Amino acid sequence: MPQGEMPQGELPRVVEEAYRWWREGEPFARATVVDTWHSSPLPPGAGMLVGPDGSAVGSVSGGCVEGAVYELAQEVVAAGTPVLQRYGVSDDDAFAVGLTCGGTIHVYVERIDPATFPEFGEVAAAVRAGAPVAEVTCVAVEGPDPEGRLGRRLVVRPEGTTGSLGSERLDEAAAEAARGMLAGGRTGTLRHGYDGRPLGSELTLFVSAHAAPPRLLVFGAVDFAAALARLGGFLGYRVTVCDARPVFATRRRFPEAHEVVTDWPHRYLRAEAEAGRLDERTAVCVLTHDPKFDVPLLEVALRLPLGYVGAMGSRRTHDDRLRRLRERGLGEDLLARLSSPIGLDLGARTPEETAVSIAAEIVADRWGGSGTRLTSRTGRIHSG
Repeated sequence: MPQGEMPQGELPRVVEEAYRWWREGEPFARATVVDTWHSSPLPPGAGMLVGPDGSAVGSVSGGCVEGAVYELAQEVVAAGTPVLQRYGVSDDDAFAVGLTCGGTIHVYVERIDPATFPEFGEVAAAVRAGAPVAEVTCVAVEGPDPEGRLGRRLVVRPEGTTGSLGSERLDEAAAEAARGMLAGGRTGTLRHGYDGRPLGSELTLFVSAHAAPPRLLVFGAVDFAAALARLGGFLGYRVTVCDARPVFATRRRFPEAHEVVTDWPHRYLRAEAEAGRLDERTAVCVLTHDPKFDVPLLEVALRLPLGYVGAMGSRRTHDDRLRRLRERGLGEDLLARLSSPIGLDLGARTPEETAVSIAAEIVADRWGGSGTRLTSRTGRIHSG
């Protein structure tokens, strides 16, 4: 059973501040990155608030265009009309507000209050509970907008929707697409016609997916696990440390894990999969060094559609694992998914350095990075 489960209830700071102002009936501005090109500093979904007291919370560019967005936000609150603004080095005012890193972003700025966004309390409650919820907002309309589609919003949850983008057919099409993005934890834009046609181009919809954070499952209550739990939390993962030995699997030894579980690793992993609590973003790190634990665990893990499966050990341990896993019927296609020995070659020595090595491989695997030095490459830094 889990020990020391951390309670739900903490909101991300941007959502927390927004909810406080919304609850008090104070209008505020929310600026959201909805599209990026080249080396933009922050991804779609990054946001900044400008509060009724003039305070700013969050960021849309890491500092490059914050001043310009702040001024625009104040204008939007006063006028009440949302604006989709482009910022980038190709603008005439590039040196004033352009992105010094060479990228381009589209920022959607809107006024929010209980009248313009009555469903925001529902969104905040879902985020607090760790439940999946998506906001689908019409951020651009091509041509005239006689029906007032700009700024309309649909809140999508697995069990239903609230709000509307303007028509039943469009709501159904947008909800279906948003649920697919929620399942993968993806935020981004969609193009639809007025009637909901997915190949239409009249409407640009931005889907802000508030999904549960990806999970990092660390098996083996060792010093390396403590360092990896600390780093995994920093990277935004919900971290679980699992070990069959109750004397080692304690909250005191792993205070920075979200949960510490005493159970046989393969049994726990199978139960989590059957309960639907794992997905293609889940990372599994096996640090046990013991065949009676790690071979049954890896057999379960490699048969699941997980994002990353890595195992610690020497070359000899790795070869022995592969032999045992083949004996259990795993083919070469499944064995090729195993990152073993775990981590990138950083020359790591300490548990903390090793944790950085493992985390770097997880990040590279998730986003398709090569793990090579950027100074040895040419062309764009980011592929997106």
